[in-house]
Amino acid sequence: MEKEGLLRFLKKFWNLLWKDESLKGWIFAIVFLFVFVKFIFFPFLYLITGTKLPLAIVESCSMYHKGNLFSDFDDWWERHEKKYAGFGITKEEFESFIFPRGFDKGDIIFMIKAKPENLKVGDVISFDASPSYPNPIIHRIVKIEKRGDDYIISTIGDNNNGQLSVEKEIRENQLVGKAVFRAAPFIGWGKLIFYDWKKPEMERGLCSER
Repeated sequence: MEKEGLLRFLKKFWNLLWKDESLKGWIFAIVFLFVFVKFIFFPFLYLITGTKLPLAIVESCSMYHKGNLFSDFDDWWERHEKKYAGFGITKEEFESFIFPRGFDKGDIIFMIKAKPENLKVGDVISFDASPSYPNPIIHRIVKIEKRGDDYIISTIGDNNNGQLSVEKEIRENQLVGKAVFRAAPFIGWGKLIFYDWKKPEMERGLCSER
């Protein structure tokens, strides 16, 4: 009898979640998905990836390349070569880096734990820059220095003309994650659209190359 009762409950639950098109069904589905993502999906990803931010939404244009995947790399490099030359990075080296054509605002990036001893120049990391920046920054490593037992990391945004003051000396305790691949282009706009309008006018909307 207990088994039959459980089967009836599961059938009712399934119908309410996926087949009930009433307002009650829609509300139940939204609440269920929220609970599932927050308390099951993300904790599971945390266990696998080792980072508190396994899926990061790109919130700015600092890593944008014109056209991204379909961009003219030679043309982009010609405009940014001087910036990377200051860090001893050549065109050939940059082409071998992850995300050699950057990524766009609204992209969702899959992250894993950033172990400083395994990081190298060219990797893209997420790091905590609070209180100057409320959300983690996702930029490319241009320099790694070992000072005693500490690793000091320096990054820059592919689309920025220079470094931010907060990224010249990034400490291990600031590391949030290491970018592995673009999980979903532009899908992050589903969230960004609700607060992008609050940003300064120059930082709103779609990206353009600087």
